[in-house]
Amino acid sequence: MSEKIKLMIAEDFQLLREDLSELLNTQPDMVVVGTAASGAEICELSLKTDCDIILMDIEMETLNAGIMAAEKIRQVKSEQKIIFLTAHETETMIFTALGTGAVDYVVKGHNEANILEHIRRAYNGTPIMEGKIHATFLKEYSRLRRSERSLLFFINNVSQLTSTERELVKLLLQDKTIKEISSIRCVEPVTIKTQIKSMLRKFGCSRTKEIVKMIRDLNIEHLF
Repeated sequence: MSEKIKLMIAEDFQLLREDLSELLNTQPDMVVVGTAASGAEICELSLKTDCDIILMDIEMETLNAGIMAAEKIRQVKSEQKIIFLTAHETETMIFTALGTGAVDYVVKGHNEANILEHIRRAYNGTPIMEGKIHATFLKEYSRLRRSERSLLFFINNVSQLTSTERELVKLLLQDKTIKEISSIRCVEPVTIKTQIKSMLRKFGCSRTKEIVKMIRDLNIEHLF
């Protein structure tokens, strides 16, 4: 028979921890090599115990104890795979948890066969994610890619701005009107409008509000 999957469990609810241990130990290809009731305990245990997979709850001694523990463990024991087994299923929590390098995220309440399948697939290097978890991950990944493309596009356009246009952007970020800008720069409003039209063409925008929104969305107001 092939070597058993060595598992550890981090779960602060004792009854659930015991039930999970019993389930895993009855499997012919699994063995529980350690359990912990807190993030601090699982960090200490992971350093001295040979383990393949850690089933990690998120909320233990603190609201994000499991996430903090996962980050620490991944820094020194990257070979230990982490599957979050938790009641939390908000998009923010899911993405934050997977950002630690965990291989899977399972919401409590699934039947035993499903949990066992997640463990075996993770061990074999082909982890599976539930539909909602996968969709959340893809949604955030897509958002980040869009932000990256927007940022590259914006930086390229900024490099083409004249010093006058950069000053215009700075004033627009201060929510100044054309009349106020013309007064500050001591030029006629028609001159400001001409300069703004040139700037809009460079950004492919039709209104200055679009440029301002782009800068604020990308959180790069400090560049001006």
